[in-house]
Amino acid sequence: MTVYLRRNYSSLSASNESVPAILALAVLCVSVLIGGCARGKPDVTRDWPADRLYYSARDQMNDKRYEKAIDYYQKLDARYPYGRLAQQGKIDIAYAHWKNDDPASALAACDRFLREHPNHFNVDYVYYLKGRINFNDDLGILSFIYEIDPTERDPVAAREAYDAFKLLVTRFPESKYANDARARMTYLVNALASHETSVAEYYFRQGAYIASVNRAQEIVTTYPRAPAVERALAIMVASYEEMGLDELAEGAERTLRANFPESNLKVQPRRTGWWRLW
Repeated sequence: MTVYLRRNYSSLSASNESVPAILALAVLCVSVLIGGCARGKPDVTRDWPADRLYYSARDQMNDKRYEKAIDYYQKLDARYPYGRLAQQGKIDIAYAHWKNDDPASALAACDRFLREHPNHFNVDYVYYLKGRINFNDDLGILSFIYEIDPTERDPVAAREAYDAFKLLVTRFPESKYANDARARMTYLVNALASHETSVAEYYFRQGAYIASVNRAQEIVTTYPRAPAVERALAIMVASYEEMGLDELAEGAERTLRANFPESNLKVQPRRTGWWRLW
């Protein structure tokens, strides 16, 4: 009986010692299964040549499958970084990001291309695309319907769009994109001038007359042909009058009449009674 018990005990001990090995094997099997699931399907594009990747990306673009097109362009850039198709793919991916509602990535792609290929024969289009991306991104800011303090709005995108269009028309005046760029530049100048005028008027109505005069003078100097100059001069007249600087007010009035003889603009300060202070 004693011998039997000892043998039985030895069997149990051997069995217990094999448990960690069994667990390790199970963990290994699970890891292999998880790894296989994580890898998913094999990359069917692995052996594709550059032209197949590029034209497949273009097909995806034409079908408005921008995320798939971006994936193909990225693979083209990673596998075939040199050559005509790779360079064009770097332009196309900027457009794909833009159409995929990712202007930040689109602008980054434009800047990368301009940095790497400043003399490319399509560089005029890249400037134009960069301007268009910023132009569309800023239309909401330049709607001129300010629901909050207009000084908190900074139309950076509008200025960057203008700069991109300006580079285009300066460097490539005969480009097929130049005329559209010039038209958009005119719009942007008027939009920026109107924005600055809203800021000047905001300062005026807050009683910050020096700030309103400074901003109005900047508008007249920076955007001399913009329609908003008329209102900027009227703000200058009113600001000088509120500060009791009659000679300066008369000078600003003469400038206003000389440039806008039909103008009847009068900017009135906001008067608030003591009973409305709280």
